[in-house]
Amino acid sequence: MAGAGWCLMVRDDAGEDGRREPTRRTRGSRISRLDVPKDTRRALIRRPDYDPEMFGRFAETFARFMGTARFLFFMTVFVIIWLTINIVGVWGLEWDPYPFILLNLLFSTQASYAAPLILLAQNRQESRDRVIAEQDREVNVRAHADMAYLAREVASLRISVGEVSTRDFLRSELRNLLTEMDERAKQRDDQTAEGQAPPRSLKP
Repeated sequence: MAGAGWCLMVRDDAGEDGRREPTRRTRGSRISRLDVPKDTRRALIRRPDYDPEMFGRFAETFARFMGTARFLFFMTVFVIIWLTINIVGVWGLEWDPYPFILLNLLFSTQASYAAPLILLAQNRQESRDRVIAEQDREVNVRAHADMAYLAREVASLRISVGEVSTRDFLRSELRNLLTEMDERAKQRDDQTAEGQAPPRSLKP
């Protein structure tokens, strides 16, 4: 009995270790689950916390502004002023002479930041379009089902109306009934007249 109890305790410990292993694996992930205890340990380096929705809206606003004529106008004016100051030397300022290495560095930095922001805005728009397309598909399915139901209802109404007597049919039936009644009355009058007529004499 003691050996069996010890085996059961070993198995229980092994089972608990097996259950703890997924918990240790999921602690490294940022996805919070209800079946995993919350990790109360403090990290040495705190991870930066930001609002993805706010950052996504900023990316969409930035990408939308870069695709306007106002941005092109401001960029053109900035480049013209930069080149004029560094070529002519206004007030003795020539911080970026030819070949304008600093200006190229600014353009490279702008492009390196603009590309991910534009891609993020496109991904958000793609997700939004996917949701809209799914909603449109569900609306189309419901509309198709409604049209099929209405078509069945109209067909049943046509069948029901076809079995109902119309006004012309009633008129024709009444006319035939009146004609038949007139003929019967005429036959009855003829028979009555023949029964009241005097008998003919057989003598010459």
